[in-house]
Amino acid sequence: RFLHTLENMGPSPEPNITVLYSKRLPKNFRDYAAKISIDTSSIQYENDDIMRPIWGDDYSICCCVSATQTGKEMQFFGARANLAKALLYAINGGKDEEAGLTPGVQVGPEIAPITSEYLDYKEVMHKYDIMLEWLAGLYVNTLNAIHYMHDKYYYEAAELALIDTDVRRTFATGIAGFSHVVDSLSAIKYAKVKVLRRDIDVTDKKGKRVFAPNMAYDFQIEGDFPRYGQDDDRADEIAKWLLKTFIGKIKKHHTYRNAEPTTSILTITSNVVYGKATGALPNGRKAHEPFSPGANPSYGAETKGLVKSLNSVAKVPYEYSLDGISNTQTINPDALGHDEAERVNNLVNVMDGYFAKGAHHLNVNVFGVEKLKDCQAHPEKPEYANFTVRVSGYAVRFINLTKEQQDDVIARTCHASL
Repeated sequence: RFLHTLENMGPSPEPNITVLYSKRLPKNFRDYAAKISIDTSSIQYENDDIMRPIWGDDYSICCCVSATQTGKEMQFFGARANLAKALLYAINGGKDEEAGLTPGVQVGPEIAPITSEYLDYKEVMHKYDIMLEWLAGLYVNTLNAIHYMHDKYYYEAAELALIDTDVRRTFATGIAGFSHVVDSLSAIKYAKVKVLRRDIDVTDKKGKRVFAPNMAYDFQIEGDFPRYGQDDDRADEIAKWLLKTFIGKIKKHHTYRNAEPTTSILTITSNVVYGKATGALPNGRKAHEPFSPGANPSYGAETKGLVKSLNSVAKVPYEYSLDGISNTQTINPDALGHDEAERVNNLVNVMDGYFAKGAHHLNVNVFGVEKLKDCQAHPEKPEYANFTVRVSGYAVRFINLTKEQQDDVIARTCHASL
């Protein structure tokens, strides 16, 4: 009945409807949910078969894609850390390539920058590990201060009155730039990445000179390399390593009220903001371009079709990212089939296979890029008043997004084949 309201009333971004997907769901229900997704692009799916053993039978989805035991726990929300920027810090000795109007500022720990013409994988990994260690400590310490002050000045008594007395607390963190780091490390390992450098000589707002010689500002890739999103274990193993390493470093630190540390690979629309503040990366992404959202492969990496892309994301282990692994996919209707019955059947088969591999989450958008472009150009058309798209962990009316956010959605991969 909840799903049927999208037929009776038309697509809508709210409420954020989640289907808990299981291999034991009746085929007719899976078919109907797929039909609603094709018609409205308003539903997200999460894998009940991997969440139920952890969260029990009575759990809810909160904060986009995170599961919670209903009435028994709360979450200290923690946004996300820019792991792609940390990689650039590792290359530039802790100096920021894009620090507002004064690039070259020492932000991270002062270590020796990489000075070789081509990046060496072992050297990069050693320095990146140092930066991740620093970032995890800074991240947790900052969140501890935020949550302490929030409780001190705005304790949420009304909400907590609805939760059991002995509340379980989780300490949420998050990752931004996930796929770009994976592809960058893959490029460094399997291809040759040449560093382009320049001297930075600027004056900060206080009139102080900032001089940073030989700062890496761009990269040239020689040769090909495996990419996350192509179902290639060489890249996908790096993705596993990155997640396990980051949450492992987070767990080393004391958390406010001894909350249990968790993490997510979820960016909502902040992938645009994080990207704007980050320079060029060794995977070929240009400076200031949006990050790919959540756990999605980098833009342009999904060259082998939808199924290969889903297979890569499915390998990212949920047990290390209990706040969720968001995956948002856009599929051209023609890629799913020539008529409604064929499209429904193919989408169900795709989701059956994806979730059977242990994947956590899937947003399904079914439309072509031309529709997005027309909606952007002609938002006044009546048919676009409630045109809904799944963005990351939530849905939104496309016309309500900013121009930058709309451009980002348009730039995402629209699969023309399975």
